[in-house]
Amino acid sequence: MSSTKLPMRLKLFHGIGSIAYGIKDNGFSTFLLIFYNQVIGLEASAVSFALMLALFLDAFADPVIGHLSDRTYTKWGKRLPWLYIAPIPLAFAWLLMWAPPQDWGNGIFVYLVVVAILVRTLISCCEVPSLALLPELTRDYDERTGLMRFRFLFGWAGGLVMLLLAYTVFLVPDENHKVGQLNADGYWRYAITCAVLMATAVLISAIGQHRYVARLPDVKPAKTTIAASFAEIRESFSHPAFRRLMGGGMLAYTSQGITFSLTTYLFLFVWQFSDADFTVYPFILFASVVGAFFLVTRLNSQFEKRNTAVFCGLIALFFWLTPFVLRGLGLWPEIGSETSTRCLYAISFVATMFSVTVMITGSSMMADVVEASEVITGRRTEGLFYAGGLFMQKCATGVGIFVSGLIVSFAGLPEKAVPGEIGGGVLDAMTLGYCLTITALGIGSALIFRTFPISRADHEARLATLSAAKT
Repeated sequence: MSSTKLPMRLKLFHGIGSIAYGIKDNGFSTFLLIFYNQVIGLEASAVSFALMLALFLDAFADPVIGHLSDRTYTKWGKRLPWLYIAPIPLAFAWLLMWAPPQDWGNGIFVYLVVVAILVRTLISCCEVPSLALLPELTRDYDERTGLMRFRFLFGWAGGLVMLLLAYTVFLVPDENHKVGQLNADGYWRYAITCAVLMATAVLISAIGQHRYVARLPDVKPAKTTIAASFAEIRESFSHPAFRRLMGGGMLAYTSQGITFSLTTYLFLFVWQFSDADFTVYPFILFASVVGAFFLVTRLNSQFEKRNTAVFCGLIALFFWLTPFVLRGLGLWPEIGSETSTRCLYAISFVATMFSVTVMITGSSMMADVVEASEVITGRRTEGLFYAGGLFMQKCATGVGIFVSGLIVSFAGLPEKAVPGEIGGGVLDAMTLGYCLTITALGIGSALIFRTFPISRADHEARLATLSAAKT
C-alpha cells in the first residue's frame, strides 16, 4: 500500500473495471422494469417485487464473497483470480435476463427472480474484489477519492454509452413498434452488446493491474470455521462508522434507484420527450459525471468528505424537485416544447453532478473505515466492507425499483400506455408520489451522513498508530 500519488495508468485500468457494473446498473434501473412491464406484459408491481426479492436474496451473498475475497491466498494476490474467472459467466447470465421464455404465464415472475439473482451474484464476484483493491493501493485520504472518481467516471461512461446506443441504435421505432422503448427485438441486440462489453472490461482491468497487485499476500489466512467467519463478519459490520455510512447510503441509493427507474416513465409520459430528446440525454448525464469528476476532489479537500456528502445531497434534491414544483404551480414552459426540454437538460445536469459527487464521496469514505476497523480488530477486511457497501446498494436499488413500481401502479398508468394520451390525474399522482418519496429520503440521508465519525485528522492519526505498531 502506498500514500504517494498513483500512476495514471493504474488509475485508468482500475477504473475500467467498473464499466461492467455501470452497464448492469443502468440496464436494471433504466430498462428492466419497462421491458418486463410494457414489452413482456408483467404487471409493474410484480416486476418491481420480483427485482426487489432477487436483490434482497442475492445481497446476502455479498458479505460471503467479500470474506472469501479477503481470505484468497494465491501468487496473483487476493483479488485477481476473481476478476479472471467471473466475467464470462456474467456475460451469459446477462443474456438470459433479456431472453425470457415465451408463454410461461406466471412462471415469468420466478424466472426473473432466479436470473436476476444469478446476474447480481456474478457482478458481485467482479465488483467486490475490484473495489477492495482501492484501500490496498493507497492509504492517502485524498488519493482515495481521486482513485474512486475514475471508477465512477468509467462506470457511468459504460452505462451511458449503452443508454445512448439503446436510444439511437437498438430501441428505435420500426413498422411494428411506434415507440422505440417498446421494441422487443431491440432489447436482445442491446443485451448482446452489453454482455460483450461487460466481460471485456473486467478482463482488461485485471490484466492492466496485474503487475501492480499480482503477489502473495503478506499474511496467509489461518484456517477457520463457518461460525468464526460469520463472527468476523458481524464484528466488522458492527463498527459505528460503517453503520452510519450504510444508513446514509441506503437512503441515498434508494432515492437514486427511484429516480433512475422512473426517468423513462417521467420523460416519456410527463415531459413528452421525443426519440431525439432521449438520444441527447445520455450526453447530458455524462457531462454531469465529468463535472463531478473534477468537483469532488476539490470539495473533499476543502470541506471534508462527510460535509461534502451532506450539502451536495441537499443541493441535488433541490434541483430534482424544481421542475415538478414549477409544473405544479403552472410556471413551467409548455410541456414537450424545446424550452421545456432544454430546461430539463440543464436541471438534470446539475442534479446528477451533485448526486454523483455524493456517491463518489461515500465510496471514498468506505476506504477510510478499513483502517478504523483495523485498529480495533487487528484485521484488514477491505473485501468485506466493500461487499457490505454493495449489499447496501443492491438492497437500496431493489427498494427503489419496488417503490417505483408501486408509484406507477398506484397512479393508474395502464399497460401499453401511449404518450400524450394519459389523463392529468394519473400524471399528477405519479409526480407527487415521486417528489414526496425522494424528499424524505434525501433529507434523511443528509442527517445520517452528518454523523459520520471519521475526519481527515482521525484518519491520519490512525495511520500513524498502525505504522507505529508495525515498527
